[in-house]
Formats: sequence, C-alpha cells, structure tokens
Amino acid sequence: MAKHYDLGKKGEQTAINYLLSKDYEIVEKNYRFQKAEIDIIAQKKDTLICVEVKTRSTAYFGNPQDFIDKKKIQLLVKAMDYYVIDKDLDVEVRFDIIAIINQNNEMEIEHIEDAFLYF
Repeated sequence: MAKHYDLGKKGEQTAINYLLSKDYEIVEKNYRFQKAEIDIIAQKKDTLICVEVKTRSTAYFGNPQDFIDKKKIQLLVKAMDYYVIDKDLDVEVRFDIIAIINQNNEMEIEHIEDAFLYF
C-alpha cells in the first residue's frame, strides 16, 4: 500500500481520537456522495460537523489546509447538504478542517472550526 495512503489513514484516526477527546460524537467515517468523500461527520450538541482531514509529512510545501481548493469545498458542501436532507436532520452544520503534520513520528494537530468561512 502507498505510503501517502497509510499516512492519510493514520491522520484520520488521529483526528478521530482528537475529536473524541474534545467530546465530539463520531457519526460517520468516509461518507461518500457522488464524487465527494467526507472524512468525518461528527456531532457536538445540536451541530453536525463535516471534518476534512489533511495530513502531510512536512509543511515544506505549505500547510495541509492550503491544499483544499474551491472545487473540494463545493463537493463537501453538496455532500453534506445531501446527508442532512437524506437523514431528515434539523441541525446546524459546520465545516471544519483538521490539519496534521506528522514529522519524525510526532503529530502536530491544528483544528480550524468554521474553516470555509475563510476561503
């Protein structure tokens, strides 16, 4: 299996553990809708959170969150909209990014809440 795939999976598990430690409930992992995949759907109180996890082995080429483009955001919003309608949910929705840099087996985690407000 490719190293980047392993790093991505390790990053997603690290993000899940981080969210659980902050009292989030994990609702779904790797939810797919059409061409989109939501890494984690979590819930905290009455808010449903779409979490995009970006893991890199270095920040040399930029921060992990810098690799999320407008097209990716549109796909995630569309997928989350479908999810909420399909499940007939009455919740607030938020889009977060968990950016992880895994250097020398140390995980540096940055949790950016309401991340798409800044794009």
